[in-house]
Amino acid sequence: MRTVHRNIVGIFLFSNDEYCLLGKSRSGGVYNDEWMVIGGGIEAHETKLEALKRETLEEVGIDITGFKIQLLDKVFHGQSQKILRDTDEQVLVKMTFYDFVVYANKPAKDIAIICEDDIAEAKWHPLKDLPLLNLAAPTKVVLHDLGYL
Repeated sequence: MRTVHRNIVGIFLFSNDEYCLLGKSRSGGVYNDEWMVIGGGIEAHETKLEALKRETLEEVGIDITGFKIQLLDKVFHGQSQKILRDTDEQVLVKMTFYDFVVYANKPAKDIAIICEDDIAEAKWHPLKDLPLLNLAAPTKVVLHDLGYL
């Protein structure tokens, strides 16, 4: 199996009423059937922040302009198998994660979610419920470090 290396931005998006947005990949995507942060690959011409804004808009239809955005100090690594959409090739994706914490200035119910691209399902989860979820390993590590698990 071929290995693909990707630099990824992830968004830990929190509403002002104590919810966290998490998503699940499309069939064949990374971390299948596990809740994970929204995000995606950084293109060669982009900064991490530009990629974060683009991916959030592409994946769940949310414009994070005007929200408080903070890049986390730690860089994380993870890997998952994935089926490439354009070739149907199964690959091992080794990822380097550059995660951001983003605080929305409104409640979750006022932030519409439109799942597109690689995210098949996205949902606002109450912070108190995060320990009960089947979380992707990298997402779990960061939520633990942030004090939510």
